[in-house]
Amino acid sequence: MEIKPRSFYTVRFNDCDPFGHLNNSKYIDYFLNAREDHLKEFYAIDLKEWALQGHTFVVSRHEIQYIRPVSYNDQVCIQTALIGIGETSLQVEMWMLDKEGQNTKCILWSSFTRIDSRTGKKTAHPEEFLQLFQQLMATDIDYAGGLNARIATLKESRPISS
Repeated sequence: MEIKPRSFYTVRFNDCDPFGHLNNSKYIDYFLNAREDHLKEFYAIDLKEWALQGHTFVVSRHEIQYIRPVSYNDQVCIQTALIGIGETSLQVEMWMLDKEGQNTKCILWSSFTRIDSRTGKKTAHPEEFLQLFQQLMATDIDYAGGLNARIATLKESRPISS
């Protein structure tokens, strides 16, 4: 099972600011769309089906670091990984690199809270979800150390600029 799936996206004109750079808010759109694609393609998880069964997740927190600009028509690689599991939450890393997958452009850590869509209330993960999440966990990423420590680790292992 792929723990850190990757996919490629081309930056669209309408997602850019007047200088041709990817608009800051659009990074989050690209990341969340990539994660949804990865869930479906690599794990056969359809968020619409989960929602119909009462299993929904809402964003409770984003922490983002913009490292290098991304411009119109650039092809980017987005890697996502589950990096933390709480009683009612999940923490996911979403990492944008250049098309070669070598140079970091941006990194996002998001927390998602599990909500029962039938009651609208926060709820604990069922046991079968916990078992699945444990299988999907990227154990080599230190979530407890924080995003700045993660970026420092990435700087040591690869270039940060393009």
